[in-house]
Amino acid sequence: MSHVLVIGAHGKVALLAQELLVRDGHAVTGLVRKAEQADDVRATGAEVVLADIQTIGDDELAALLGEHDVVVWSAGAGGGSTERTYAIDRDAAIRTVDAAQAAGDTHVVLVSYFGAGPDHGVSPDSDFFAYADAKSAADAHLQASSTAWTLLRPSALTDGPATGVSTSDDEAAEVSRATVAAVIATVVSAPAAAAGRVITFNAGDDDVTTVVD
Repeated sequence: MSHVLVIGAHGKVALLAQELLVRDGHAVTGLVRKAEQADDVRATGAEVVLADIQTIGDDELAALLGEHDVVVWSAGAGGGSTERTYAIDRDAAIRTVDAAQAAGDTHVVLVSYFGAGPDHGVSPDSDFFAYADAKSAADAHLQASSTAWTLLRPSALTDGPATGVSTSDDEAAEVSRATVAAVIATVVSAPAAAAGRVITFNAGDDDVTTVVD
């Protein structure tokens, strides 16, 4: 059993992942910034901590992460302003990685997107550029860090039931949020096999557990 902190715990993927993590026997805490989100998180079986990931102090964040074996980063600005996108998807994510390093022994599982990286190819004129740029910067910071890490890059998200996975390079493909949640649960339950891995995936026919083979 691991003690797992989920940041962005009220998101669609996070709520599904928390149910699976609790089912698998982990002690799960969800971090949310709004009190009205707490009941939905508790309904998954997780505990709740109220904090704003943008404003929480560095020492407080490191102390919180130090109480957990794994932190799952599933937060995001969800579109909106460029400023907010950089503040959450890049800056807050990077602060979380740094806090995990300061904590000393916290595995960071960061949910990114298919295509992120220095060659993401999104034009600066695109409305998607800030997101691609922010996610790519956070990913690079995680990969360069000294903490244990796993980077998840699912393709375009859909609603619907969980499926198997494919690790093909078909960026045009899709994957359900339920499948992403299953991948998160798989990774958390296999930390040694998942550490230092960039896992890019779509919906497919392979069992979800193959992502850590």
